[in-house]
Amino acid sequence: MDNLWSVAVMISPGPRNLITDVDGITVGNAHDESARSGVTVILPENGATASGEVRGAAPGTRETDLLDPTCMIESIDAICLSGGSVHGLASGEAVVSWMYDEDRGFSLGAWRLPIVPAAIINDLGMGGTKEWGDSPDYSALARAACENAGLDFTLGNVGAGVGASAGRLKAGLGSASVVNEGGLQVAALVVTNPFGAAVMPGTGALWSWAMEQGGEMGGQHPPCATPDLEVGLSLEGRSGENTTLAVVATNAALNKAQLKRMAMMAHDGMARGIRPIHTPFDGDVVFALSTKQHAAGDLGLFSHVQISDIHAVAQIGALAADCLTRAIGRSVFEAEPLGDYPSYRQSHPDAFADDADLG
Repeated sequence: MDNLWSVAVMISPGPRNLITDVDGITVGNAHDESARSGVTVILPENGATASGEVRGAAPGTRETDLLDPTCMIESIDAICLSGGSVHGLASGEAVVSWMYDEDRGFSLGAWRLPIVPAAIINDLGMGGTKEWGDSPDYSALARAACENAGLDFTLGNVGAGVGASAGRLKAGLGSASVVNEGGLQVAALVVTNPFGAAVMPGTGALWSWAMEQGGEMGGQHPPCATPDLEVGLSLEGRSGENTTLAVVATNAALNKAQLKRMAMMAHDGMARGIRPIHTPFDGDVVFALSTKQHAAGDLGLFSHVQISDIHAVAQIGALAADCLTRAIGRSVFEAEPLGDYPSYRQSHPDAFADDADLG
């Protein structure tokens, strides 16, 4: 076993450093600037095997029960992430309608039944105009996000991340990926909106700093002091207006049980990037997707060695957790100030390299 680990092949961020580095996945975003809220849709071009794990105590979800490995449905057609708390759940139904119009979905006789799990964050406290009456904007935003889906997208104040915050800082949409020479692709996308904080108290460094690749978080300086644990437990967020949502994906052909384990391991990445996490006020969810393109053991995790699927799942789960930690850091670093919430770059200008690209 020691020799097996010694021949691990080189792994690096993908060409986009986005979840769309996993072949077959596109992402669409739409938001309403006046409402300070929005929708993000993850669209696997040919569907994806999926599972998930809910760890927060206050989740708002749709179609998550069917992701259990004991349930019949193997493949989903999209994942929808939305702001708006309970109002945002309408976005999932709108994605179903859009996909039905596109003749996509689970075939049941003459019917097409698009399978679209969804989850929401509570961003109502970010301000903006939210006097919707009986017609929230989320259905229209979801359809627009589907129409906008593609391989490239921006991070920060976009899609479901427009109204997101982390503690008293603006947060948003983040993503990160890894690939290797053997063809393995693993990536994460996150909407960071926790009750806890993404910054190590008393230091200015992101909790994610140690996982940074290629200056993706501005070139984080190592923490200049030991984190103040008492401050770290002061729970500075807006209680009840929280939840962090994530999607991790791979091109390895994993089944639902293996994806369940991948989602569980990915939650560890959430815990590395946010403290505290999974509180009574958060509805944290991780969805895990496989585009089923290659056998897991054949994807070059180790040079000249074909490994078992169970070892591959352990490696892929660890990489998914790493990507999620990095995506959280990027979601905070890339966010712009909004309303009463300053950006990380405004608040901690000495925590990253002076020559960081702030564009």
